[in-house]
Amino acid sequence: MKRMRGEEGTALLEAAITVPIILLISVGIFEFGRAYQTQQILVNATREGARLAVIEGTSQEAVFNRVNDYVKAGGLNELAAGDLDVQRNVAVGGTTASSVEVRYQFSFMVLNPIIRLISPSATAGGSGVMKAATLMRNE
Repeated sequence: MKRMRGEEGTALLEAAITVPIILLISVGIFEFGRAYQTQQILVNATREGARLAVIEGTSQEAVFNRVNDYVKAGGLNELAAGDLDVQRNVAVGGTTASSVEVRYQFSFMVLNPIIRLISPSATAGGSGVMKAATLMRNE
């Protein structure tokens, strides 16, 4: 009877339950922070590309290089040729504009196995395509 009333193992049991939950929340915060940072790098890269695309006489290659340089400076992998779409002289509300869109393959580093547990149909785990686009008026 005395043995059942003892509280000697309760701290260990509480720690065994709460520490994994706290670690999962912390890793989730870091991973989603990294995803947000990646999205911001892509948005800023499209802005840089759109600023260059609206200038008369700039080539598609120059726009691609500007966007790719910004992405690499942000610590991301280099873009492939099919990941960048530049459209010039798009009619928007009575004026013309240039559009720059970037697609980037993003995957979580630590949360992939957990995402596969939650959604077994996810073939690539927590990976997906991030998109960012900027539309800037031609001057």
